[in-house]
Amino acid sequence: MVALIPNERSDWTAEENDLIVADYFAMLGAELSGEDYVKARHARALDQHIGRGHKSIEFKHMNVSAALAELGLPHIRGYRPMANYQRALFPALERYLDAHPNAWTLGQNLPTAAVLGAAQAEQPANPTDGVENAGTHYVGPQVQAPAFSSVVIPTHLPPSATPRRPRPDGLVRLVRKYDPATRDNANRALGRLGEQHILNHEIARLVAADRMDLAKKVEWTADVHGDGAGYDIRSFEPDGSDRLIEVKATRGGPTTDFFLTRTEREVSEERPDAWRLYRLHTLPVTPRLFVLPPPLEASVRLEAENWRAAF
Repeated sequence: MVALIPNERSDWTAEENDLIVADYFAMLGAELSGEDYVKARHARALDQHIGRGHKSIEFKHMNVSAALAELGLPHIRGYRPMANYQRALFPALERYLDAHPNAWTLGQNLPTAAVLGAAQAEQPANPTDGVENAGTHYVGPQVQAPAFSSVVIPTHLPPSATPRRPRPDGLVRLVRKYDPATRDNANRALGRLGEQHILNHEIARLVAADRMDLAKKVEWTADVHGDGAGYDIRSFEPDGSDRLIEVKATRGGPTTDFFLTRTEREVSEERPDAWRLYRLHTLPVTPRLFVLPPPLEASVRLEAENWRAAF
């Protein structure tokens, strides 16, 4: 049952949707750059212009959050994604993203000092303190993970564990046009940041399990040996058995599409006892994680994207 939203007296016009999208990105840019802003003031200013009411405007902002999460973009933390879309929102998002290509870089860099400090304040002390060289010899010089990534990242059930509506046609077209899976796959800095978050996560998990000996052996396989092993990190279960981790990172939400290579799928089938896919989303400020075990077909739809031609 769809909840009724106050002042939804008629469908939003193209101009109203353009205003709500532009205002959303203004707030998102301020949030990700560490600038102060007040959501209520933005809502009041919009209400004075379009007369839709504070609650209706907030609900529309949550619609934008839901769409951006599917497109591989971060969303405003105070506006949780709500997917009861009005179709006219999708053309407004398309108009904005086509006119503002810099929107794709929002949240791409590491958090500012202010955001990082706030995140650190919410976390317990680094559980790897005193673990001599734990994983550090695998840390590349180009990416330094924030200190707060050294604690266990909050985990939740994968989207497949809960019923999910199909994407509306307008959103399907936007995902196809902007292709967040390809964007994430090509963003090597994002991939390395995600892998280092998980490297530190695994070290912290083993330290918490009182397996300091195993914590020291966690390997950033993709950094040491390069891509192609079918997994990025070799970690361990507390009993000493292997945990082979393929990391898929995104700035978007948990249902953003991602790519899986032939080798990754083959290793998942050869080592279902050890191989795990770690989906790390909403990077970099509020990383969240869920884990998919083989067979992957139980959790996601696997679709052929292209074919290799050989003679």
